[in-house]
Parts: sequence; structure tokens; C-alpha cells
Amino acid sequence: MALTRTIDISGIPTTFKASAAVPRIYRLKFGRDIFKDLRSLEKSVGEGDAENSNLDMFSLELFEDLAWVMAKHYDKTIPNSPEEWLEQFETFSIYQVLPQLIELWGLNTQTQVEAKKNFAKLTAK
Repeated sequence: MALTRTIDISGIPTTFKASAAVPRIYRLKFGRDIFKDLRSLEKSVGEGDAENSNLDMFSLELFEDLAWVMAKHYDKTIPNSPEEWLEQFETFSIYQVLPQLIELWGLNTQTQVEAKKNFAKLTAK
């Protein structure tokens, strides 16, 4: 079951979609593991304030790639590269968007785990 969330990015409502397909899309497009990248981003962003974070250029690229994949997953008409997609926005704070994307992803994985548990209970009877 996919989940969506609309986040205002520099005045543009942008909808992101989280589903079981996202890790595959991310891996095919960027050759990286989304779960490892998300853990890295969570550690880098710290408590969500610029003063105490350890975000480097690679972390920013991970965020941009993750955001693009989740936006493209929802809306197939957005540009075919993160760079083209980011062109539509003014400069914005990663600290406002990233926590919401991580929360959306967490809700998605929580929903999948609960569905597996319920399925196991049904098939055990």
C-alpha cells in the first residue's frame, strides 16, 4: 500500500509517494541502497538544525536523489533528472523537507510490517 504526502517547497505544493517500489527505483536509477542512504541521512541531519548537523555535499546529493525518486514515483510528468526537477524551486532548507520524507518512509515501512503480521495470522489458522 502506497502512502503520499504533499510538502510545500518554496511555495510549490509537491507530492511524494512511498511504496515498496521506491527502493527498486532508487537502486536502478542511482545504484545505491536506499536503506543505507536513509540511515546515513538521518545520522547526518542530527536533531534537524543546521548548527548541529553533519551534512556534507554527498548527504545533500542523497537527499536530492531520494526526494526526486519519491516525487517522480507520484507524478510521472516531472523531469527525468533530479537536476531538472530542482530547477523549479527556489533555494529551500533540507531541514524542513527531509524530516517529512523520512517520516513518510517510516510510515510506509510500518504499514508493510503490519500487513505481513496480519497476513501471517490469517494463514496460520
